[in-house]
This record gives sequence, structure tokens and C-alpha cells, in this order.
Amino acid sequence: MTAKAGQDHVEIVEVGPRDGLQNEKAVISVAQKAELIHACAAAGQKSIEMGSFVNPERVPQMADTGAVMRAVGALEGVRGIVLVPTVRRLQEYILVRAQAQFDMGEIAVFVSATEAFSQANLGCSVDESLSRVAAIMDKVPEDVAVRGYISCVTDCPFEGLVDPVVVSAIAGRLQDLGCDTLALADTIGKGTPDRVGTVFEGALKHWSPGQVGAHFHDTVGLALANVDVALGQGVRSFDSSVAGLGGCPYAPGAPGNLATEALLAHLSAAGYETGVDAERLTDAAGMARQMVGR
Repeated sequence: MTAKAGQDHVEIVEVGPRDGLQNEKAVISVAQKAELIHACAAAGQKSIEMGSFVNPERVPQMADTGAVMRAVGALEGVRGIVLVPTVRRLQEYILVRAQAQFDMGEIAVFVSATEAFSQANLGCSVDESLSRVAAIMDKVPEDVAVRGYISCVTDCPFEGLVDPVVVSAIAGRLQDLGCDTLALADTIGKGTPDRVGTVFEGALKHWSPGQVGAHFHDTVGLALANVDVALGQGVRSFDSSVAGLGGCPYAPGAPGNLATEALLAHLSAAGYETGVDAERLTDAAGMARQMVGR
């Protein structure tokens, strides 16, 4: 896949500080997390997941997200993204955001394409999760963007192959609810290029390519091939994790987030601009590996 004139910029959404660290058992300090976020920003990354306001008993590593946001503070030109699953957690986010003086804020909301994964990950049905999103959209500040994620868009660890028609319908629901952007996640990394293409075609019936992002895992080595499929359909936003850290704690068999270094090299070789400095990104990746003892 080679970049075409006028279509040569791709956004890399760095998920390492949240998705990359959330499974780690050893405690990673607030200072370390903030340092990693600053390192990613110094590498030129403009969209960075900083944490999640979730039940600390379910995801202990994210219990200090508020403290991390305050430690990071305002990063000029950087959009700090935080996962917010309920209105109660949104209220926590709003309070901390004011304290941290974020000037570019975004929250991520998650729903699943399957009932089994929705119950495992969110503790509710798909319809109930969409109702939660609706409640969040009613309360979210006007200056905070909302990125709607659909998990398990090709394969579910509990139900197997996922019907792309279902994914398309949920994508339409998220647009109707007012999400600003959509991200499709191959949560366990088993999606093949042909099925990924079908899923994105369905989502693009409701969203323009510039509003759609992708989150691929490299579990079976197909992440970059799937990136190329999405690029071919006009998608220009991709999640990746520095040093390839992370995976979902409620999705058995979902290790191996696409490494930001691999994504950057792939995009650069194809002629796409990202604004990310490869040398500084390598430094951030080394920091991340040292942080988790690898």
C-alpha cells in the first residue's frame, strides 16, 4: 500500500500508557506512567491514551489514572484520551481534567459486537452498553470529543466469528448517539484481511473514512496486512502500543498490540507522514520495556 497525493497523513493513536500497561501485575508508579506519556509526546505523538476511569478492583493498574493526569498536566498540541465507561466515571474524569488543565481532551467509550464479550468486559448486554453510551453523551462537555470503540469486530474469544452485519448496525448506533469518531478493534488479533475489509465496508456505510480508526492486535502476524486493507478504504487513524505492550484482560488469547515502532516503519516505507520521530520513539519503547521488566 503506497500513499497517494493528498492522502499521505496518518494519525497514530498511542495506547501504550493505558492498553499497554493495564495487564501488568507489578505496580507501575504515577511518575513512571507520566514519564512514558511525556516520552511519547516528545516523539511527536499527538493522540495518547493516558488511562481509564474504571473499577480499580477489576483493573488495578488504572486505579491512579487521575493522579497520572494531574502529573502529566497540559501537553500543548496533545490530545489526552481516557476510557470512561459510565456517567459516574465521566464525572470523575471531568473533575480531574479541570485539575490537570487538559486543553485537548477526549474520552473513549467501548461496546462489544458480541453479547458474551460484553458481559465479560463490561458486565452488561450490548444494548445496555449502548444505553450507557447514550447517558454519557448527554453529560459530556462540549469541548470533549468522544471516540466510540467496537470490540471483537471480526472474532470473539467466546463466540467465534462475528457477523459483520451486526458490527455495521452497532457502528450506526454509535453515530446516532453522537460519537465524534469510531474505532473498530480486532480484539484478539485473529481477523484476516478479507474479513477486516468486509467489516470496515459495513462501518463506512454510516461513517466517513476520516472519522474511522482501527485497533489491530498482531496475535497471528496479520496486523500490518489489516492496516493496509483499512488504508485502502481511506482509514487514516490507527491505534498502536509502544514496544507492543498490552492486550485486553477480559479477552483470552489477546496479547500483542501492534507495536508503534512497527506501524511507524510500515507507514513510513509506504510514504505516509505521521509526524512521529523514529529515534525518539525507540527511546520511548526502551523506557516502556524497562518499566515492565522486559
